[in-house]
Amino acid sequence: MTAAYPIPAWRVSLDGTDLTARMAPRLLELTLEEARGDEADQLDIRIHDHDGRMAIPARGAVLQVAIGWAGSGLVDKGQFTVDEVEHSGSPDIISIRARSADFTKAMRTRKEKSWHKTTLGAILKAIAGKHGLKAKIDAALAAIKISHLDQTNESDVHFLTRLAKRFDAIATVKAGALLFSPVGKGQTADGTPLPDVTLARRDGDQHRYSIAGRDSYTGVRAFWADKKGATQHDVLVGDDENAKRLPGTYHSEQEAREQAEAANKRIQRGSATMSYTMALGRADLYPEQRATVTGFKPEIDATEWLIVKARHQITGSGGFTTQVELETALDGPGDDSQPEG
Repeated sequence: MTAAYPIPAWRVSLDGTDLTARMAPRLLELTLEEARGDEADQLDIRIHDHDGRMAIPARGAVLQVAIGWAGSGLVDKGQFTVDEVEHSGSPDIISIRARSADFTKAMRTRKEKSWHKTTLGAILKAIAGKHGLKAKIDAALAAIKISHLDQTNESDVHFLTRLAKRFDAIATVKAGALLFSPVGKGQTADGTPLPDVTLARRDGDQHRYSIAGRDSYTGVRAFWADKKGATQHDVLVGDDENAKRLPGTYHSEQEAREQAEAANKRIQRGSATMSYTMALGRADLYPEQRATVTGFKPEIDATEWLIVKARHQITGSGGFTTQVELETALDGPGDDSQPEG
């Protein structure tokens, strides 16, 4: 007897009320895009409203979402705050867009602040405490010493994004916590490591693999100013053959080196990229997971990969696919130290 075709399963609650049974016969698409910390996860739901009986959710309402396959359990994908709603017709359709990042209005307000002789951890904890958030900060990053840092006419959201870029880290706010950890050190909001995964070609529909061109950067050069001598200096990370020059001038050699090291890591991770669509969705895939692929060309299978984005889509017609974007993982997922909290 031929095995029954797997059936997608999902659950959506609105402010604690389970709406799955009401929405199921009306579902057109449920799409969840999970990204690295520099972008908010995004949930899009489209449902029929042919009889006018479905209410339009208010902006700010909270959706709780879980997805998976019938008979094998659902994977909780967390909470999403309704940001945009559209009613169109005919036929009448309600489109809902919600995002996961819990950035409050206060976090988006510009402000002035200077930090002196402190640590990155102390700065991040101060920002988290100001907004009533728990601080989940990688211990090695938290220990980095900061001699001076200015937040000038800059919101806390932008400031956190700038710090993440400087230290090649991920900064985001989810589930009431400020998370700050190195790129490639995949972990959940409570600091639990994400398991490595294997993706087989036989499970997929489409893939696209590419490697950097011959003119790709071999290193990074950053400049800093010696105020006492009024002279400019530079630091080089990597090879000087075709080094990328970072724009602007940094305030210290330490900052210039940190910026150059972070930029060089981003270049290395982009040396090979891949997108892959699985015919049967994998709700267990998350950004920042390390992945091994099998069944492709030898050089593709030999590459250690890092998931950058995961896009899960469930349709009313019974389909469930997952598309992932991958980049080259650097050697080692980072230290095993626990986040400070």
